[in-house]
Amino acid sequence: MYDAQSYGAQGYAGNTSGQGEQTLVPPDVQGLNWGGLLLNWIWAIGNNAGILWIIIGLFFSPIASIYLLIKGNEIAWKNKRWESVEHFKATQRKWAIAGLIVLGLSLGLACVAVVLSVIAAGMGNA
Repeated sequence: MYDAQSYGAQGYAGNTSGQGEQTLVPPDVQGLNWGGLLLNWIWAIGNNAGILWIIIGLFFSPIASIYLLIKGNEIAWKNKRWESVEHFKATQRKWAIAGLIVLGLSLGLACVAVVLSVIAAGMGNA
C-alpha cells in the first residue's frame, strides 16, 4: 500500500496521479501497458489520455499501440486521478484482460469467416 510517507521516502509527495505532464510517476506504475496495446484509442478514452491519443489511435493504430504499450502507464497516471497504485494496477489489469478478450473474439470470428468462405467456395465448385 502506498501512502504519503512511502512516496516521500522515494521523492514523491503523496498520490501524484492526475496532475498533468510534470507529474512524478511512482516506479511501481511504470512498465508495459497491454490494454493500451490491444485497445489503443478505446483505452485512451477510458484513461483520459487526451484527444491527441484518440486521434492517433484511430488513424495510426500500429504506431499508437506500440507507444501506448511502452508509455501507457505513465500517460494514464499523469492524466487521470487514481485512488492508489493498487487501484491503478487493478484497473490496468482489467484493460489488459478486456483487450485479450477482444483479440480472442476477433481471431475466433476470423477463423469462422475463413471456414465459411472455404465451404462457400466448395459449394460453388460442386
